[in-house]
Amino acid sequence: MSDLHNLSVKALATLLQTQEVSAVEVATRFLARMGGNPHNAFLDIDSEVTLAQARASDAKLADGTAGPLEGVPVAHKDVFVTRDFATTAGSKMLSGYRSPFDATVVQRLRTAGMVTLGKLNCDEFAMGSANENSAYGPVQNPWDTARVPGGSSGGSAAAVAAGLAPAATGTDTGGSIRQPASFCGITGIKPTYGRASRYGMIAYASSLDQAGPMARSAEDCALLLSAMCGGDIDRDSTSLDIPTEDFSASLNNSLEGLRIGIPKEFFGEGLAADVRAAVDGALREYEKLGAKLVPISLPRTELSIPVYYIIAPAEASSNLSRFDGVKFGHRAKDYTDLVDMYKKTRAEGFGNEVKRRIMTGAYVLSHGYYDAYYLQAQKIRRMIADDFQNAFKQCDVIAGPVAPSVAWKFGENANDPVADYLADIFTLPASLAGLPGMSVPAGFGASGMPVGLQLIGNYFKEAQLLNAAHRLQQATDFHLQKPAGV
Repeated sequence: MSDLHNLSVKALATLLQTQEVSAVEVATRFLARMGGNPHNAFLDIDSEVTLAQARASDAKLADGTAGPLEGVPVAHKDVFVTRDFATTAGSKMLSGYRSPFDATVVQRLRTAGMVTLGKLNCDEFAMGSANENSAYGPVQNPWDTARVPGGSSGGSAAAVAAGLAPAATGTDTGGSIRQPASFCGITGIKPTYGRASRYGMIAYASSLDQAGPMARSAEDCALLLSAMCGGDIDRDSTSLDIPTEDFSASLNNSLEGLRIGIPKEFFGEGLAADVRAAVDGALREYEKLGAKLVPISLPRTELSIPVYYIIAPAEASSNLSRFDGVKFGHRAKDYTDLVDMYKKTRAEGFGNEVKRRIMTGAYVLSHGYYDAYYLQAQKIRRMIADDFQNAFKQCDVIAGPVAPSVAWKFGENANDPVADYLADIFTLPASLAGLPGMSVPAGFGASGMPVGLQLIGNYFKEAQLLNAAHRLQQATDFHLQKPAGV
């Protein structure tokens, strides 16, 4: 079948389970599309490993031991460690590194039967909003190759949008699943913090990092999320010991009476007119489906940026101290003593944005500044979480834009990192509160670039979010539209 790359995860799984196509046939089709690495989306591809996994899936499909997603391809963001592929986190610091084990998320998707296509490009150590910070070059947005795909999971979003993979994993620290999903016109969900294990996920900011799936539709994301989630407390102390859940079970529930909160802070000055128009159009569709729009307030939205850029760099400065050239990763060739080796190794191995955040984090944690910055940020973080709980007394789901604008052109913010930081203003609050959030295609801006609608739910309400997203996608076709040539 020549159109296999255009099929959904659900459709591919059905064809594979009925053995109308083989896992090898599907994998071969995607490997052919990945040839030449379009959009610089991949960092490591090994067709022999992929085809070996596909043959193993075909054997399971034949003998009746297949998993629910047996033979369906997936690609992984390069912050998940993998035995069969190199893991670099988009950094020279880990160039060529091979892990002796698989991350829990990788392992669980493989147990469900998914076949790994390779590792996806990302901002270095997941630090960025544009995928311009990768040490291996930027990823191009398939809708317009002169524009960024969003970050840090830009390779994941671009691969799905370009039909190089039917699904991908991403990580979201401050919006790094939702924002690239919005910029590339696909669907992505960040579950409640702790739903998916962080074991084997290279840490950026440990109290914020969370894994999630990216695909064309909410239905596909539900299938992947069901396989990814589950307790892993023996290996990840932040993992929640709660039962796995079938997130597909309630996809078709009616939205009649659903209260959708509209935060006034998400629709003020700074929101591009074309983004607002697309989001307003999606909200009108919800009203047609029986939902009720409720005005709410999240009064500390603006504070999410300074709070995040104190807490996340502080945690990064601690997490990245392990990359010192002693046990693994890059080591400087010429040095005089141990301290000189540390300095030169880190100066050579880390990119500018990573260095910027390490230095910021070290500063806010230093003696004399901890109380003034880090401790105050943690207090405001608690207040931001309380704002959401107050809002959820009035509504069931919160909706608004994912980002203030559509994807910008490469280099527009090259000399102004704060401009990139400001692009996360609508995604940061949910991350700081540990809430589930997702991006759903909601149309296109004046430039023809995709616009995403953000849906935020209360803790453990992923099924409700996916239901709301799925019903919107049944009523619209934005998620079915593809870049030219796909």
